[in-house]
Amino acid sequence: QVQLVESGGGLVQAGGPLRLSCAASGRRFIINTMGWYRQAPGKQRELVAVITRGGNTNYADSVKGRFTVSRDNAKNTVYLQMNMLKPEDTAVYYCNADPIGAPRAYWGQGTQVTVSA
Repeated sequence: QVQLVESGGGLVQAGGPLRLSCAASGRRFIINTMGWYRQAPGKQRELVAVITRGGNTNYADSVKGRFTVSRDNAKNTVYLQMNMLKPEDTAVYYCNADPIGAPRAYWGQGTQVTVSA
């Protein structure tokens, strides 16, 4: 079993920065892909940014150039640095992790990010 805990969400003005963190804990594991998804009111959950253990990244087109995903494998933690935030970035942001050999992927509880105009 793997537990994911997000932190860092909150209210920020448009154009400002915000940094999210997600720490994984539980049984011994190695996480292959780890990253962030978000869900805005009335919309489906969508990929924001993911990163492999080797450092390869994939970003949604809407956040390229503004968001940066990174990870610390020793701490089993993934980060999302969000810059130049827009009101349309407002959503609940969820951490996701895919441990090698695990029967399923894992999700955090989510953290609210609200960007005011």
